Amino acid sequence: MPSVFPTDSVGLVTPLTWHFGEPLTLACGRDLVDYQLVYETYGELNAARSNAVLICHALSGNHHAAGFHSEDDRKPGWWDSCIGPGKAIDTNRFFVVSLNNLGGCNGSTGPASINPATGKPFGADFPVVTVEDWVNSQARLADALGIQRWAAVVGGSLGGMQALQWSISYPERVAHCVAIASAPKLSAQNIAFNEVARQAILSDPEFHGGHFREQGVIPKRGLMLARMVGHITYLSDDAMGQKFGRGLKSEKLNYDFHSVEFQVESYLRYQGEEFSGRFDANTYLLMTKALDYFDPAAAHDGDLVRTLENAKADFCVISFTTDWRFSPARSREIVDALVAAGKNVSYLEVEAAQGHDAFLIPIPRYLHAFRSYMNRIEI
Repeated sequence: MPSVFPTDSVGLVTPLTWHFGEPLTLACGRDLVDYQLVYETYGELNAARSNAVLICHALSGNHHAAGFHSEDDRKPGWWDSCIGPGKAIDTNRFFVVSLNNLGGCNGSTGPASINPATGKPFGADFPVVTVEDWVNSQARLADALGIQRWAAVVGGSLGGMQALQWSISYPERVAHCVAIASAPKLSAQNIAFNEVARQAILSDPEFHGGHFREQGVIPKRGLMLARMVGHITYLSDDAMGQKFGRGLKSEKLNYDFHSVEFQVESYLRYQGEEFSGRFDANTYLLMTKALDYFDPAAAHDGDLVRTLENAKADFCVISFTTDWRFSPARSREIVDALVAAGKNVSYLEVEAAQGHDAFLIPIPRYLHAFRSYMNRIEI
């Protein structure tokens, strides 16, 4: 490993691609034919193939969870603080698989991919996907990699929902389920935030009914607004106050609707600008709909205890005190249902000022507890 990387980094990593020729039938009733998943791996698969850990990403995440793609990268993967030698997900012990979900915009088949039936990008014609669809596609990837049982399936936010769905859909294939800053389903308020974000995209004149790539444009303004709305919900009031307060960019107010005067305004516009340059608008619509649709207990008349009865995994559930997007109360719903279903579950509520984004931040107590749980896993 080049010395330019920290000793606890997985170092240089190269994305891999697996092509699937067998159709995947989706919850919406459509078949996805000849699709691909992009993924990365860290660490080594042991001879017994018993040390594999699956990382499920959140809404805007992707396969690049740890390490660097080149020595010039300014930042490592999105969960590098938790994945690597000696870290919570220790690559000296575990073989880690992190993928980009179907419908994504980082190499896996999605709206920006070419539709073989038309020779043009799928755009809005790409089928709606659900968390269950993602888990089914991930199970096929596990089959392809020769992994019959995960030592753990781990995820934060929307990733935590996927981990939970794994324990329900494939109980024999999951030894441990780690759901961080997650929920058993979205609240009406969360669905409302997602709808505002979607309307920002759909109402952008450059959206062109989802076929903007054929026009050579992107709905930049809509994506920016969607990201700004989302980002507000990822941070707590305390975090925003500590980071920005009512700080101004200059010494006095301009009394102008169009100028950027407050530091928080500048921050949100930067986040929106950066996001609109790297994310696909149709993927954003798909991902937020997958969030909205997630409700595994619906199959049992809303009874989460019955839903979890067949799960065979041990569970670790972690929440953060100032997370109001997926509050600790939502994690406790999962924990209470697991206890009622007679499952082994560990729960931690971390004191953290950062809001929902806390699951991405190296908070010492969080990392210590996460590492301690993962170290208990027998491989």
